[in-house]
Parts: sequence; structure tokens; C-alpha cells
Amino acid sequence: MILNIVWIVAGLVLLVGGAEYLVRGSASIALKLRVSELVIGLTIVSIGTSAPEMTVNIVAAMRGSAELAVGNIIGSNIANILLVLGICATITVLKVRESTVWKEIPFALMAMLLLIIMSNDVVLDGASANVLTRTDGLALMALMGVFMYYVLNMAMNDRKGHAAESVDTPHNYSVAMSVVMIGAGLAALVGGGQLLVSGASSLATGAGVSESLIGLTIVAIGTSLPELMTSVVAARRGHADLAVGNIVGSNVFNVLWVLGLTSVITPIPIAAHTNYDILVGIGATALLFGYMFFHGRHKVSKPQGIAFVSLYIAYVLSIVIRG
Repeated sequence: MILNIVWIVAGLVLLVGGAEYLVRGSASIALKLRVSELVIGLTIVSIGTSAPEMTVNIVAAMRGSAELAVGNIIGSNIANILLVLGICATITVLKVRESTVWKEIPFALMAMLLLIIMSNDVVLDGASANVLTRTDGLALMALMGVFMYYVLNMAMNDRKGHAAESVDTPHNYSVAMSVVMIGAGLAALVGGGQLLVSGASSLATGAGVSESLIGLTIVAIGTSLPELMTSVVAARRGHADLAVGNIVGSNVFNVLWVLGLTSVITPIPIAAHTNYDILVGIGATALLFGYMFFHGRHKVSKPQGIAFVSLYIAYVLSIVIRG
């Protein structure tokens, strides 16, 4: 058991460190393109910080740990909104573009709604089991292409309209150094993902705890640490668009690309209790939309942030009790 815990800790360290290098290197290149903070958050930063989820899921799929793969994505999305954005909002008021409220957040909500539809073959189609098939995966990946087309079009409009907003980064690296950092980050992510999945799977089996619970808690929070670190730093420096764009983009990427790619690699059986977790994810996304539109007019403030974190604690307690 001690060795498994060491693997998990080592995996998390590699994931966080790898994501940090990947994000810094990617952001340094992206800044030279003169696009807005929101575009950077929705693309380079969100994809970079979602790399741990993707790495963990690919490894889990290849090893047949389906519940761990699904729990990782759903748990990460819930943690991103309730925990990460909740903490950010307690640091500073998160005020974002109107397009984020009307387009990007609804797109993330649509992705979660689509997931619950695809995860209920027994109820909707009378099938013998709920499975995310390769066809489902290809459909999800195609929708990711639509989202990327929208974001790239936004980037082109940014470049035509005005120069990018200044993003506060520690260093503006050279292209060569950025490429080296991206390569090192990806290598650390792959190694960390393998260690984390091995440790988590063995720990779950040895302790008699379901892989689903491990995926929804330890692995999900662990792979959300890059989003947490990036968004907290962005929030503290007054870059709300970058912080929120990172989270919304990560959630879209997690469902449409990571889960889509995972189910293309191997069809993923979905346990019946997963509906509860997906519904929590849908509720969290809808709550974010409600706060930004109906309550705060494009912003999430400290009281809402505290409410988000409290809801996340309640959710974790509920799934621990469920086992």
C-alpha cells in the first residue's frame, strides 16, 4: 500500500510539473500571435492543463480501467467548476466577456447533456448495458472540432480588431526554449499518468474501494491541480478571462476530446450510479451560468465562490458515503 501511495504522489508531482512546463511553453508561443486572454485560456492553457486528464484516461483505457477513466473526467469537470472557480472567486470577483456567458459556458453544458444521453443506452434504446461506443466517441470528437473552429474564428477576429491583452507571465521564452519546455512537459505528463493510474488502481483494489470513487476523488482532484494553479494565479493577477476560459475550455476538452478519444480506443461501459455524478456536473455548469447571467451579470463574486466550494465538499462527502 505504501508503494502505491508513493506512485500516486510521484505521479501527481510529475503531472503538475509537466503541465506547468507545457502551459508556460505553449503560452509563450501563443502570446506572440496577439490573441486575447480568453482565446489563450480556451485553447493553449485549457488543453495544456487538461493534458493530465487525457494522459490518465488513455493509460486507464489501455489497461481496462473504465470506471477510473469515466470518474476522472466527470470528477475533474465538477472539481474545475465548484472547487477551482470557487477558490478563484473567493480571491477576486470573476468578471468575464458576454460571449463566455452566452456561448462557451452553454457549449460546456451541452457537452455534459450529450454525455448523459450517450450514457443511458438501457433507458433510451433498450440496450442490455450502458456503453460509450466508438461511434459515440467519434461524434464527441467531431463536436470538439466545431468548438475549435469557433474559438479559432474568435482568435482571427481578435487579431483583426486589436492587439492582444497583456498576459502577466513570468518569462517570455524564446521559440526554441518554448519547444523544449513543451516536450519536457509532455514527457512528464505521460510518466506521471502511468504512475498515477497504476497506484490508484492498485490502491482501489487493495482497499476494496471502487475505481469509480478513486477516479472521482483522488485522481480527479489530482489532475485538476494544473487548472487550479493556473486559474488561481490568473485570478490573483486580475486576468479573469484567462481563469474562466481555462476552466470552461478544459471542461469542453475533457468531455468532447478526452472522453471521446478514450471511447474510440476502447468502448467504455458506464455504471448506473454514474448518472448521479453526471447530473452533478450538469448542475454545477448550469449554476455557473445562472450566477454569471441572472445573479451577477457576467461575474462570480466571493459569496458565490464560497457556495461553490461548500457544494463541492458536500458532493465529495456524498460519494464517499456512497462508496
